[in-house]
Amino acid sequence: RVDQTRGSRTKGPPTPPRSAAMDGQAPRSAAMANISKKRKFVADGVFYAELNELFQRELAEDGYAGVEIRTTPMRTEIIIRATRTQDVLGEQGRRIRELTSVVQKRFGFAEGRVELVAERVENRGLCAQTQAESLKYKLLGGLAVRRACYGVLRFIMESGAKGAEVIVSGKLRAQRAKSQKFRDGYMIKTGQSQKEYVDSAVRHVLMRQGVLGVKVAIMLDHDPTGKQGPSTPLSDAVTIHEPKDPAPLPVPAAMAGPAYS
Repeated sequence: RVDQTRGSRTKGPPTPPRSAAMDGQAPRSAAMANISKKRKFVADGVFYAELNELFQRELAEDGYAGVEIRTTPMRTEIIIRATRTQDVLGEQGRRIRELTSVVQKRFGFAEGRVELVAERVENRGLCAQTQAESLKYKLLGGLAVRRACYGVLRFIMESGAKGAEVIVSGKLRAQRAKSQKFRDGYMIKTGQSQKEYVDSAVRHVLMRQGVLGVKVAIMLDHDPTGKQGPSTPLSDAVTIHEPKDPAPLPVPAAMAGPAYS
């Protein structure tokens, strides 16, 4: 015989209404005021990831190439890097204002505390995200995988890259999934130099037969100015300087007379 009163609950005080902070919708400025360093790093990472995913979906056809967040005491500046900045801005800046409004409402920024800026990518051949998007739309357009990959690889190397690698995996032709790699030039895979020199991007292509995975990795060349590549040289790079001209030996005063000339 089961006791019917065992599962009953006493009715306590009414539950207070959920605030915006409980739902994760608190303003970022207020949420960051009293927070531990560990939680701040996690919150910043989630903020960046959500922004990056939003812009990837909205600005994929406009050559989206990444986002950078700069925080100052007065405002938060979000810099959108793309190849076609005019399309990102929209007609008379309408599209950038719409994106600003979406970000402001989603993260609870006060009026005028967040600003979106579009920045043009100087050399799109050295940007992995741009080339991954380009390859994605080539495959969606029906171009053969081998031809599309070699076209992207050639364009990257002609833009001044030291090396490049394109990997496409999934159901390429038959029902059996496989992976194809296309390489050119010099590419490093490990170490601190790999973090500084190699730019990589991954995209998913929703084809009729299934999902294809596309990965593009570009190894940049050394650039002392830091514009087209890292300014720090590779750890195994050896520079051989030209030997200096030997300085003339000093002549002793005793041997400087006419008898020795």
